[in-house]
Amino acid sequence: MKLAAIDIGSNAARLLIVEVTTDYFGNAQFNKLNLVRVPLRLGFDVFDKGEITKPRVGMMLQTMKAYSHLMNVYGVEHVKACATSAMRDASNSNDIIRKIKLETGIEIKIISGDDEASFIYENHIAENLDKAHSYIYIDVGGGSTEVTYFAEGKLRYKESFNIGTIRILKNQVEEDHWTYMRDRIKANTKSRLPLIAIGSGGNINKIFSLSKKKEGKPLTLDLLKDYFKELSSVSLEQRIQLYRLREDRADVIVPALQIYINVMRWAGIDEIYVPKIGLADGLIQILYEELHKS
Repeated sequence: MKLAAIDIGSNAARLLIVEVTTDYFGNAQFNKLNLVRVPLRLGFDVFDKGEITKPRVGMMLQTMKAYSHLMNVYGVEHVKACATSAMRDASNSNDIIRKIKLETGIEIKIISGDDEASFIYENHIAENLDKAHSYIYIDVGGGSTEVTYFAEGKLRYKESFNIGTIRILKNQVEEDHWTYMRDRIKANTKSRLPLIAIGSGGNINKIFSLSKKKEGKPLTLDLLKDYFKELSSVSLEQRIQLYRLREDRADVIVPALQIYINVMRWAGIDEIYVPKIGLADGLIQILYEELHKS
């Protein structure tokens, strides 16, 4: 069975196509066939003008048409498409969703910040890690950051904060937003076990790749601070040249590091694992479970 998930974020839209098979014991095996990312950058419109402008609506529509064709080529049987922070805030999001449904057949659901945190947790990474630690998922996007706390085999706390990389670049994040986030994290992530972070999002994946760390090894808080200092001390053009970053990564990577560092500091965490998971992976898990039940 072939499934697809579409994640329309504030910085990029991703299409993940997966083939699901079952092993001898009947357990589902998820094999990634393709992952496509298009930097639509919806947040640059929304967090500035309150809506998605006509040129970007056109880009979005063309992207969904391309995704539709690609899903047809792969023989995808079921798809789950969700939109997050930028589409939550855009005044014209309902019109765009109707237009996309009409022209591509893709039905997009705008999910809440809490749902976003839950869907990322659906990857169940923490359940497969040792029980001698508690874990905090940190997912940093263009419009919001989702924090999910997992301890002693249970989900204890989750919250979405309107602090994201594009919001920071657009000067939409004020001191009291940071204070609120700090207070909530400190109050809700107290643990008798040592805490470890699990990071998701394109920026932390890029930092992991730059670090040349072996798969499965964590990044330290000190290393993230070093990268923050290094990357914020050079211009956007220099970041692109020196670190071989795409422009749509080079501008958001610094505010992303700021968010990861702050959350880790407030929760008293020294290490972050980067298992290359994201919202699209969680959507696939949920879609499979829905189909399995029905």
